Amino acid sequence: MIRVREAREEDVGQIREIFLAVYGTDYPHRELYDELWLKRSVFTDDALILVAEDTESGRVVGTASVLFDFGAHSDLVGEFGRLAVHPDYRRLQVGNLLMEKRLEAIQNRLHVGLVVARTVHPYAQRISLSHGFIATGFLPLKHTFHHRESFALLARYFGDALALRRNNPRIIPEAYSLAGCVMSQPPLTPDFIVDEDSAPYPSGGDYTIEQLQAEGYPALLRIERGRVRNREVFGPIRLDYGFFKLQARQTSYFLARCGGQIVGAVGYTMDPVERTVRVFELISLADDVVRFLLAELERKCREELGIDYIEIDVSAYAPRMQRTLLELNFLPVAYVPAMVFYQVERLDIVKMVRLNRLQELGTLGLTEPVQAVADIVMRGFSTCVIAPRMAQAIKEMPLFHGMNSEQAGRLAGACSVREIGDGERLFAQHDPADRLYLVLQGRVAITGGSPPGPIGTVRAGETCGEVSLLSARPHSATATTEGPVEAAELLQRDLADLIRRRPDIGVIIYRNLAIGLGDKLSRSSLARLEHDLVAADMLHPASESATAEP
Repeated sequence: MIRVREAREEDVGQIREIFLAVYGTDYPHRELYDELWLKRSVFTDDALILVAEDTESGRVVGTASVLFDFGAHSDLVGEFGRLAVHPDYRRLQVGNLLMEKRLEAIQNRLHVGLVVARTVHPYAQRISLSHGFIATGFLPLKHTFHHRESFALLARYFGDALALRRNNPRIIPEAYSLAGCVMSQPPLTPDFIVDEDSAPYPSGGDYTIEQLQAEGYPALLRIERGRVRNREVFGPIRLDYGFFKLQARQTSYFLARCGGQIVGAVGYTMDPVERTVRVFELISLADDVVRFLLAELERKCREELGIDYIEIDVSAYAPRMQRTLLELNFLPVAYVPAMVFYQVERLDIVKMVRLNRLQELGTLGLTEPVQAVADIVMRGFSTCVIAPRMAQAIKEMPLFHGMNSEQAGRLAGACSVREIGDGERLFAQHDPADRLYLVLQGRVAITGGSPPGPIGTVRAGETCGEVSLLSARPHSATATTEGPVEAAELLQRDLADLIRRRPDIGVIIYRNLAIGLGDKLSRSSLARLEHDLVAADMLHPASESATAEP
């Protein structure tokens, strides 16, 4: 029989053995194997540590925790972490039992519970989903185990969390699909506003950057208390914790100075083992300081600190900050409703990440809800890599003639790129049309008729499938690759969403489609007329005398 109870000092050695059995001896975070560190974790008020015990043998066979300092002190956010079951006791529902007991223990202590679940297998995801958590994000290459792994982010709400939530967040279009996917899950209801117009924070200003020292702390604290009214960046730490407590928490600030005066700062924590940085606070006296600080932090992480992964939680009500980070190649990876308690209400956040070193994700074991979120997130990263090249290609395609760089970039952001092998069929004659293809490299043969015969070839810089898609009719021909093809794929639902939000883009596409169809019709009519004239000439050859001048 298995029972779950709170961990005691005498359990520490067995907890360590479970971690060794689950994570292996080469796990980079050695503190998990440090009995003194584990003992402190058992006694701290900032964490709840549970163990699963086999009552017959007295053996500890599993452990799980809730970390209460995941959010700021007043945020009432906790992370459900470190659920580990000894391999000898898997498939005996030990993980489910640990989750149930954790939920019982925290009912009156949290508004929001988060699970950061591994994706190399679906076990933690399944347990969380079966206990009322919803998929809110996919964090690519976030943590290092034996190699960098991706994680799923799931959330559950307790008490008055959703009743205190501020309605109608304002998000940039690039976060729309992710927010829609998350907010469509019960008990949530989509209520966000897509902000097309907010400009990013500007560049400019003659600033220098330096690390925060003790003597700069009072001046920075005065700026924060006098100027920070509507926070746009959130994290588990605040400047007013005190300089020495910030140092103890391994946090740092970069200061921006102008003429010797401090005019802003960005706070961050760095994990040198994981090679990750998390931004938790940004303070500024002018708009252009915001962009300067973020750009300098990003540059230092990439060029000097060897950081692979930078993460920042942005207010879902701050589209300017979202847009600024997007221009610095941060992309939305999670949308967490009611994540932050600020003043008298709970705010949604958009978690944005910059990956400085893209690599293969490896084999993933994802549940269906997490897969839906992961598809959206990874499409964004794929688009980020190829977006500049694709945006230029889009501007040169006849269907998109007349688009400016911003419009082409927005359209590129709605596409995903596929590598397609030789001889693969993109669509067949009479198939329903649900997407169009923008050929970036290679050739596609178009065949049709009865019996089937060649009609033409679509080459790099051209599109196929657009007429059927935009006219809502089945395909009139078959498209098959001739050799390897790289193509951008634009789904009908994504195009419809884009045109609904950006009718100016829709006007260009439909205008060019009409012009293209008109050109094809004209060419077809001229061809038929030429054919008819040739046929008539062959049947009734004119004599020289009939056409000569009298």
